[in-house]
Amino acid sequence: MVLSWDNCTLNMAASAYPKAMHFTSCSCVATNVGSRNFLVSSSSGSLKMKPVFRKERCSLRQSLNCVGYSSNSSFCAIKPIFSSLSNTNDSQRTVSESYLILIRHGESMWNEKNLFTGCVDVPLTSKGIEEAIEAGKRIRQLPIDVVYISALIRSQMTAMLALTEHHCKKVPIIVHNETEQAKVWSQIYSEGTEMQSVPVIKAWQLNERMYGELQGFNKPETAERCGKEQVYKWRRSYDARPPNGESLEMCLRRAVTYFKEQIEPQLSSGKHVMVVAHANSLRSILMYLDKLTAEEVIHLELSTGVPMLYIYKENHFIRRGSPLGSMEAGVYAYTEVKSFFFFLINVCYCIGNCLVDSSCLLLYPEVLRTSS
Repeated sequence: MVLSWDNCTLNMAASAYPKAMHFTSCSCVATNVGSRNFLVSSSSGSLKMKPVFRKERCSLRQSLNCVGYSSNSSFCAIKPIFSSLSNTNDSQRTVSESYLILIRHGESMWNEKNLFTGCVDVPLTSKGIEEAIEAGKRIRQLPIDVVYISALIRSQMTAMLALTEHHCKKVPIIVHNETEQAKVWSQIYSEGTEMQSVPVIKAWQLNERMYGELQGFNKPETAERCGKEQVYKWRRSYDARPPNGESLEMCLRRAVTYFKEQIEPQLSSGKHVMVVAHANSLRSILMYLDKLTAEEVIHLELSTGVPMLYIYKENHFIRRGSPLGSMEAGVYAYTEVKSFFFFLINVCYCIGNCLVDSSCLLLYPEVLRTSS
């Protein structure tokens, strides 16, 4: 393919760009000229980036957002990105199209010690805090109307820290519906303040799988004591339960039921939703979203603090992979896409002596299902 930028042209093997990519918020910081935003178009195997000079970085109300893409042509145009600022009559967005962001919590103190955690309420490590902030940077341009968290502190810490990086700067507020008094006492009476808030809903159904009598024990030591095959069966089989604990099947039953009854209706109404939960509750939800088999889901590994993006449209979930950040490619980003991303960074760096702000460059590739 040919990559054209101003008067510079580079040749790149067509194999590195086999199908159309979805670009959003493409920005490049150029020396002595302020910020550059780009209108990106592709046709006949070529990708053209036309710089648009601006005095400031992406504003709160506007950022580059792709409104269409195909194997034949695609283009990016400036349009409002946050739902609270979007025109409901916008022909580019229908009420049936919504974003779903899934994030596994950052590293917990028992993750660090390699202990069975389950439903024990353990906070994040300093690394986990950094992962949560990095996750927030990756999704900072995406609209978020409502957030769902588990009843465990590591999920709550991750969600709150991620939202501090969000471009809209809305305040995340945990909704307390435990009792009628709790509802009244936590009510927001200012409509203006409520408009600048994001409701955060806590649900025990999104908790990690309960590991029963394994909770608190070191994983390698437990494997030595009980046998590696037995521990692997407890951890990775679909229907085997650890002593007095839950199987993945049992965890799936509560997590997916809650997702269908509470979260999916929000998406159907046009709301953009973020869910911050745990390895096994998210495995359960991914099994439902991606129609995975019991054999496929037990091999699915989820990195801590890496967002996964889905588009909900016409009652279907379309996976868009993981927003690429500055630290790692993410769960669903394949080597081919990763290579193209770093190639693009090098191109932008070399041409015009520019630096790419990777927190504003998000690629959502179409990728195959992975069990890694």
